[in-house]
Amino acid sequence: MKRWLRDNGLTLTLMLVFLVTILGMAVAGFAHESRQLALHSEPPLTFLAYLGSGSFLSAVFENWESEFLQMSAYVMLTAFLFQRGSAESLDPDDPHRQGDAPPSKLHGTIRRWLYSYGLGLSLAVLFVLSFTIHWLASAVAANEEAARHGGDIKSVFSYLLDPQLWFESFQNWQSEFLSTAMLVVLSIFLRFKGSPESKPVSAPHGQTGA
Repeated sequence: MKRWLRDNGLTLTLMLVFLVTILGMAVAGFAHESRQLALHSEPPLTFLAYLGSGSFLSAVFENWESEFLQMSAYVMLTAFLFQRGSAESLDPDDPHRQGDAPPSKLHGTIRRWLYSYGLGLSLAVLFVLSFTIHWLASAVAANEEAARHGGDIKSVFSYLLDPQLWFESFQNWQSEFLSTAMLVVLSIFLRFKGSPESKPVSAPHGQTGA
């Protein structure tokens, strides 16, 4: 058990932090939604009903969507773009690395291709799924808000062209790409001892790759 915890400590810690933070988001969001309903003299929601509401699901998946977009784009872009000196980049002078051929036991062109590019493709699929749920949930939330104020109800497909949906997406996308670019650039000049995301402390700034 001790060895299993040691071998999987990073994933377990990240998932624990995820559970704590999404619970915090749910509790805070429920309190905010309850206050808004009270201000409009509307009947309150139960906590479980709030977890299935358009406003909560939209907020959750607009964040997941941006994370999966950033990660899928980053995995794919780093396969053929370089940043000299960054711990996050392949060396532009030696871009080929050992072990990039799929295992010989895999037969069939499609299977070998999927195995070779499965990480980026899986993240891209998760992005599409998250965006779709965000879109649908945001449409529900927007229509609820419109009904509350006597506005027009939109179909799901007409909402796809609504500025509100794209504002929600772009406000998250821009921060993801900025933070990733900062990691790429800062890893040229800064170190964090022991982290595989950093170059060795003694490495020169011009060394590329961790």
